[in-house]
Order: sequence, then structure tokens, then C-alpha cells
Amino acid sequence: MRRHRRAKIVATVGPASNSPEMLKRLFMAGVDTFRLNFSHGTHEDHAKVHAAIRALEAEVGRPIGILQDLQGPKIRVGTIRDGKITVKAGETIRFVRNGADGDKDSIPLPHPEIFAAAAPGHHLLIDDGRVRVEITGLSDDHIDAKVLFGGTISNRKGVNVPNTVLELSPLTAKDRADLAFGLELGVDWVALSFVQKPGDLLEARGLIGDRAGLMSKIEKPAALERIDDIIRLSDAVMVARGDLGVEIPHEEVPGRQKELVRACRLAVKPVIVATQMLDSMVAAPTPTRAEASDVATAVYDGADAVMLSAESASGSYPVEAVAMMDRIIRSTEQHKLYRSIIDASAPGEEQTAPHAVAAAAAELAEVIHSSAIVAFTSSGTTAARIARKRPAVPILAITSDSAVSRRLSLLWGAHSVMSADIHTYEEMVERAINVGQLEGFVRPNESMVVVAGIPFAQAGTTNNLRVIQVS
Repeated sequence: MRRHRRAKIVATVGPASNSPEMLKRLFMAGVDTFRLNFSHGTHEDHAKVHAAIRALEAEVGRPIGILQDLQGPKIRVGTIRDGKITVKAGETIRFVRNGADGDKDSIPLPHPEIFAAAAPGHHLLIDDGRVRVEITGLSDDHIDAKVLFGGTISNRKGVNVPNTVLELSPLTAKDRADLAFGLELGVDWVALSFVQKPGDLLEARGLIGDRAGLMSKIEKPAALERIDDIIRLSDAVMVARGDLGVEIPHEEVPGRQKELVRACRLAVKPVIVATQMLDSMVAAPTPTRAEASDVATAVYDGADAVMLSAESASGSYPVEAVAMMDRIIRSTEQHKLYRSIIDASAPGEEQTAPHAVAAAAAELAEVIHSSAIVAFTSSGTTAARIARKRPAVPILAITSDSAVSRRLSLLWGAHSVMSADIHTYEEMVERAINVGQLEGFVRPNESMVVVAGIPFAQAGTTNNLRVIQVS
């Protein structure tokens, strides 16, 4: 079950893919981590999918990651008289804090935090930016706005507030209930939606502890202003281009994507590029050329993983979408320019001994043409430090912790294997050779570079490098 590619695939589970049979087909086609979107479905639905994935994991003998994606505080207009209204550019409309069955002069916007934080000149984007208005005046209970781009405003449509930092917890009451349920199930990652500032992560971290990895979804302009601190407090990052692309100009999204991937690689944090990657495959068996190029760009950028959303959750061709993404990744990574592009985007070296050892291992393995780099890792950090270098040599990550093994299914280049703790150098060499041969990474008369921490089985110590020859 070894994947012959470095970048990983995340697929969202939904009505088109939630049966045990379809989950297995998707895994065999290339899925490394499954995403459970808690914006949709019941707890019972998600529990069934979780159980099916864990049963599949036992059947195939490979770790499979499960990502719980929380809905977050979605801002919406209230109900409109007759269900919808049409507004035209140049018109003045009014949003009211309290009200129902509104018209152009009283569109319900039941979110006091917007009234507290908005200011004249700020924009409101309705229905993913299809309608854009500029605030001209406001009070405690109403907002007057001029329509910049007209269109239809209908019941419960979403509202984005790109210029405004809202005093809003990223965890709603629903999110807290969903999070408690997900942690009880045993999810591997929790994705936090609409992160605006570093403090947003502290509340979630207090609830999660070390029971799952904390992933920040970057979809607000405010988050970009504090991105280094947000990355530092996260275990992983998702470049959520859907809402981000609504709130910042479209032409800025590609550059921001590259900045985020590079920053995460520098910080040794896995990064997912997500949203509309193969969007036409929701309804068609093949993607557009532009979509194929989009996936390849994320791979050239050095992203740890690329993600499918509606393509695998509700589309007509979920297996074909995964297989296509797998082929695009493998073709990109085999292209003659891939290695030079990846090397050119390498971040500077961290001035610490653990990073130096990991970097030396990656370089040594390439120089002596080793078959693999074996990382003995109790927390996943040693493997992540090696992956930061994006080496040309495969990474075989050996851990005794099943939770760590599953989280490593999101890490670039890492093939994770469960094995008991080691306690001596002799055990380390013997285990590396046995696992390397069993998993098909090394053959007789080939070498491997082994990285570990001394004392063994202690998290955070990457201080030992050894070359072993397989006799």
C-alpha cells in the first residue's frame, strides 16, 4: 500500500462517498486523509463514516487520517419578504439588527458583532460576493449601505465582512458540541473555521489539548496580517481559498497561497491547499486544463496535501476525481523541472541542532543515493523536520503511537508504519532494516540513513544520524 508520490490527498466525505464500499474505493484510488464536514450531516452520520474508516484501516493495514472540519460562525442575513429581493448598483439599502420578513429598507442582519465593529467605507459581501455593498452610515440598530454590485439577496444567504475584525469566537455552541463528539470518536485533526487572530486558537487548544491536531483554516484577510503567530500556534494549516477568495481580490489568491505554503514549510507545519481544485469533476468525468494546472501548481509550491471538497462529497465522479488528482500529483513530481523548483523554494535553515540533523540526513541520503530516510519518531516532529527539506529520497516514519501514525498521513513524503518502541542502537538498526525491507523501501546491498532521538522514545529530540548498509 505504498503511495508512489510525496504530496497527500484529502477527500471530503458526503452523500456520494459515505458508504463503506465507496470509502474503500476512494482509499484505493489514493485518499490519505478523509475530511468530515460538520457543516452538514448528523452526528450519527459522521459516527458511521468514522467507524467505516477505522474498519477499512484495520483491513488494509495502513494508517488513515480523519479530519473534523467545524462549521464556525457563519454570518447570514435573516428572512426576506417573498423569499428574495433584487438590488441594483447605486441603490441605497438598509440592514437592521432586529427584524423579520425584511425588504430593501429593513434587511435582517441578526449579528450585533457586525454593528459593533463595522465603519463607514467597509464592505459587506452577500452570497459569496455576488452582491457587494459599501457602508455609508450606521447606528446601534441599522446599517445604511450603497450597492456597488447588484443582484439577488435571498433568505439566509451568507455575509462576508472582509475589512472588519469581528469580536466573534470561532467556536459556536454547535461547534463545541461537534468538537466534543469528534474528540470522543477519536478524530485525528480538528479544523477551525474563520480564524481571525492568534487568540482564536487558544480557546480551541484548551478544549482539544493533545487529543487531536489543531488546524487553522485561513479564509479571512485579518488572519493574513497575523499569519506567523497563527501558524506558530497551529499544528497544521488549510489554505481555504473559497471564503478567502471572496474576501480578498481574486488576483491576490495565487500569491497568498505561495506565501502560506512557504511559511508553513519554514515553520515545519503541514499545509493543505483546498477548494475548487477539480470543481468541474462534480458533474464531469474529467477536469479542465486549468484545474489540472491548479493542482500541479500546489504540488510545485511544495504543499503537503491537496483537497477535494464537493468533488468527492456530492459529485457524480468521486473515484475518478481522486484518481485524477493522484495522476496529476505523480506526473508533476516526476517532471524534470519539479526538483529544481522545489529546491529553489526551500526555506532558510533553522539554527537549531534538531533541524541541522534532519537537514544533514536529507542531504546525506541524496549524496550517497540511499534508498530511504528512516525516521524514528514518537511525536512526528522528527519526520516533519526531514520533510521540511522536501528530499528526493522517500521518508519511512516509524512510530509506536497510532495517533501520530495517522496524523503523519497528512505529511509530505512520509510513509508511516506502526512499530514498538526501540531502546538500543542494535534494536534501531535491526528495526530499520526489517521495516524497510517489509515495506519495500530497501533491498540487499542498499543503504538507508536513519534519524532518531536519544534517549529513544522521547518526543522532540532529533539528535542522532546513522548510515546503515543492508547486507
